[in-house]
Amino acid sequence: MESPMVVPVIDVQNETFSELWPAMVLAIKTSSFVALDTELSGLGNRKSLLAESIEDRYKAICHAARSRSILSLGIACYKKLDLKAADTYLAQVYNLTLLCSEEYIIEPQSVKFLVQHGFDFNKQYAHGIPYCKGNNKGASDHHGVHIRALFTELLRARKPLVFHNGLIDMAFLYQSFYAHLPERLTTFTADLSEMFPAGIYDTKYITEFELRFSASYLEYAYKKCKLDNSRSLTSGGSGHHVHVEFCHYAGQMSSYVDYRVCPVVDSHEGQTDICQRFSAFGWCPNGTQCPLSHDTDLIILQDEKHVDTKRKKRKRQKKRDREDAAEGSSIFDGAPENKKSHMEVDQEETDDQQKATPDLCPENVPPVDSNGNTEQGEGEKMNTESKGNGVCEDNADSRNSVKIAPTDETKMKTNTDDSVERSTADRGQEKVIDHSTGTDVQKKKAESGTHRAGFDAFMTGYIFAYSHTFVKNKEAAAVKEDCKEDEQLWLPSCRNKVYLSGKEAALNVVKSTFAKSSKAHVQKMEVVWGGRK
Repeated sequence: MESPMVVPVIDVQNETFSELWPAMVLAIKTSSFVALDTELSGLGNRKSLLAESIEDRYKAICHAARSRSILSLGIACYKKLDLKAADTYLAQVYNLTLLCSEEYIIEPQSVKFLVQHGFDFNKQYAHGIPYCKGNNKGASDHHGVHIRALFTELLRARKPLVFHNGLIDMAFLYQSFYAHLPERLTTFTADLSEMFPAGIYDTKYITEFELRFSASYLEYAYKKCKLDNSRSLTSGGSGHHVHVEFCHYAGQMSSYVDYRVCPVVDSHEGQTDICQRFSAFGWCPNGTQCPLSHDTDLIILQDEKHVDTKRKKRKRQKKRDREDAAEGSSIFDGAPENKKSHMEVDQEETDDQQKATPDLCPENVPPVDSNGNTEQGEGEKMNTESKGNGVCEDNADSRNSVKIAPTDETKMKTNTDDSVERSTADRGQEKVIDHSTGTDVQKKKAESGTHRAGFDAFMTGYIFAYSHTFVKNKEAAAVKEDCKEDEQLWLPSCRNKVYLSGKEAALNVVKSTFAKSSKAHVQKMEVVWGGRK
């Protein structure tokens, strides 16, 4: 019988930061790749974030990063275990609660979203790890134990960095822990390419353009990867499969661990009452009041059924076409030769058309959490489908925000829900920690949703690991042999390509021959590398 997978997420606060520092640095240095996710206090003007001009979008992101703050940071370190079965990873996941030491804007709808998903503002203001944004203030950032020094360790590790829809994340990380953001996008991408020479990967881009999933918001992509991987394991496929293991924490360390439960996918037989809005975009304007299902497991199964039905229809149609051609049929005489049958239209094309259509109704704009995530439970940033692609209101700019100083912690009394994450379709063949007792209670809590940067980082890392394995199996099958590869290449076709909402092309994180690195970055790299690279 299958058991739910339980992901241990280490909760890091100001009081435990020094104690956990050695473990975090070691996890980063010994990892094969690192996945990151952030929770933010707001994003500002939504319309500007989706401007037609990418340079204009960047300016809006810069304004948000300079005026808002990171509330929590998720770090998931995936280490490939060479002595285990192929594609077995040790995952170490950390959720860091942060507190900006300067004034910053916090948006009411972000607060509402985070509180609904279990974020504890009391804990943040009482125990958050302090930091200052922009360039160095006072003494050097790179001595001692603090969050900016941890970011420096991440740079020195030279590991592939993985995000889900990561442009906003990268801008906030740069502004918060590195230096003042440059004014031009080309300068920003030039800096990033030198900061992370092992490459930056965006699982939003990967699931859209490499895996070609019907939807690509984070929870959907994660569950779909888990389900496909588990089916392949069950069927005994000849290719590689992703296996995930976790550390076993005992003693004092166990008190820092927050376990995120991933229930096994249900069959949902007979259920068809899916909210099509949520199915396509990962959010619904009716939220929890929607009478239709927002169950991602059900959505995935229905999508698969639809695709399978469409595939069978295509085969039948192609067979009929061949028969007609052989008989010299003139049924289609006079019809345009390049016109597709309705059964031959790719699902991806119809999905892309649907998701790229702007929703011009302000009341349908998804509420956005501090990370730009729509109020949906799976954690997606501002884009069309799941991340706000047709968002057209500016109701989250400074006019609807309040500026908060760190001393206002007594004003931030909120009720929190320490609920359990409902986040994956897991299979028993994978390494699990069985905390399956109290399933009914966990499932009830999961309906209200939880949102943790640490768990979102874990999901992002898993999608990347699965995608790497999937592509490797596909390429091996194409050449009829499983050649030994250079793991450092990972997904070369997706390297340094960041998803852009509503755009068919990705943002390339490269240093153009027409762009120079920023002065702040050059100075910072001298500190990071001690004058050498």
